[in-house]
Amino acid sequence: MSLSLDAVGLVHANGHRAVQRVSLAVGGGERVAIIGPSGAGKTSLLRLAAASLRPTEGRVEALGRNPWTLSSGGLKRLRARIGLVHQVPPIPPRVRVVTAVLAGRLGQWSAWRALRSLLYPSDITGARDVLARVELADRLFERCDRLSGGQLQRVGIARVLYQQPELLLADEPVSALDPVLADAAVGQLVAQSEASGATLVASLHAVDLALKWFPRLVGMRGGAIAFDAPTREVTHAMLQELYANEGAVLPTQANDPSTLARLGGEPRLASVVPLNRPGCR
Repeated sequence: MSLSLDAVGLVHANGHRAVQRVSLAVGGGERVAIIGPSGAGKTSLLRLAAASLRPTEGRVEALGRNPWTLSSGGLKRLRARIGLVHQVPPIPPRVRVVTAVLAGRLGQWSAWRALRSLLYPSDITGARDVLARVELADRLFERCDRLSGGQLQRVGIARVLYQQPELLLADEPVSALDPVLADAAVGQLVAQSEASGATLVASLHAVDLALKWFPRLVGMRGGAIAFDAPTREVTHAMLQELYANEGAVLPTQANDPSTLARLGGEPRLASVVPLNRPGCR
């Protein structure tokens, strides 16, 4: 089991209960999308899964280990096997793109190699290759504070692609991208999962992307799981109830063949060849 949450709850310091005794199991190599309205607890759930937050109650296991029973060194090694794509990547503004991407493997390298790579990029070819997959190869030596929000999101995706984690978590990874780029970027995360056997769990506001690329959907609302089902069994009524009073634009019928056709058919393995559309943001 790649990820297991058993009656996990999270209460923030201000008293807000972000996660309500959630139980969830994700097997090795599975692809799961977490959907739901803003404030549903999706980000908190992913940060618990990434061992970035300690649960207030319950038990989390990632890659077969309980992060909070490990030594500091053991926790560091576990986190190096987990990749998290942030909605707003925590990248220092003056860092160059190549350095930001190579930082994906800092936890896997020796202290000497990590320091040397920060001073002089140690794998320029590898960084260029993953940036090409998100259409940013031409920005290799650009400073990150000169990029748009959408470009920074793609740098964050490239960093996790370079990391090659066993558990790949993505928190609204394409919220700043146009629909075509968003589809291509999610496709690259899926391609990484398919090629490496990594488990992929992503939170998405775009329901159509979740329907297209993920065989299993978990709906969250109010910090709790509203449903957990194969995508083919998720109905329009289930989505309407999940997004009640949110004003969300939903596919007409989640499991209707015409919807799948409009979204490009059944989920597929994305090509690693980029779309080659200059000027896209």
